[in-house]
Amino acid sequence: MKTVLTIAGSDSIGGAGIQADIKTISANGCYAMSVITSVTAQNTIGVTGIHDIPPEFVLKQLEAVFDDITPDAVKIGMLSNTEIIYAISDFLRKRKAVNVVADTVMVSTSGHRLLAENAVSALTESIFPIACIITPNIPEAEILSDMEIKNPDQMVKSAEIIYEKFGGNVLLKGGHLESTAADLLYADGVKTWFETKKIDNPNTHGTGCTLSSAIASNLGKGMNVKESVKLAKDYVTGAIMDGLDLGRGRGPLNHMYKNII
Repeated sequence: MKTVLTIAGSDSIGGAGIQADIKTISANGCYAMSVITSVTAQNTIGVTGIHDIPPEFVLKQLEAVFDDITPDAVKIGMLSNTEIIYAISDFLRKRKAVNVVADTVMVSTSGHRLLAENAVSALTESIFPIACIITPNIPEAEILSDMEIKNPDQMVKSAEIIYEKFGGNVLLKGGHLESTAADLLYADGVKTWFETKKIDNPNTHGTGCTLSSAIASNLGKGMNVKESVKLAKDYVTGAIMDGLDLGRGRGPLNHMYKNII
């Protein structure tokens, strides 16, 4: 069995972060391992508290994993401060981690800023160079490319800027557009669209975490970037279409929809 490590924050409601990643990796046929960077108190309504794990203990978790079971892929999610960012990037570089997927957790689906401005440069300078693909949503891509994105043509321009500016492949998620849920993969200078209709389901908590973990799982199994993204997109679409409805706010996906008898 292929192994995938998720490095991210904990979500107490189980719809995003470490919990969503473990469900996704397992549902996609890989063995899930985790390094927790922060613990959040949150539910489908909002976040009421965040407790960052000290960088030295984040490193202890990383060492425990890599000293025993070297992952076939690594998904990086919420990194809350510069100290944790640099500690993780230095470790992964020294250990020559492969198939690194960086979910650029900077702005939430609801538009809430999740990463301090002084930590953005740390993310782009240290995490992006070791990632084989980054997965920004539109608000995050606007920050990275310093331009407004309101339509598919602007998505293309933004992806080109990010690709040239930071190197590596870019999956620009188009879920914030009104007319479509199309995602744009800009890999090795080639543009590929993955189009799906808007699904009438407000319960999309943890969609970005789920997509990036599915991509990492597929890469870990030996698929190329394009195939990994396509199958991950199909998986997330199915998890949203299943129609799970939990909580009083924006609820989670059904990560295990394929496994229910």
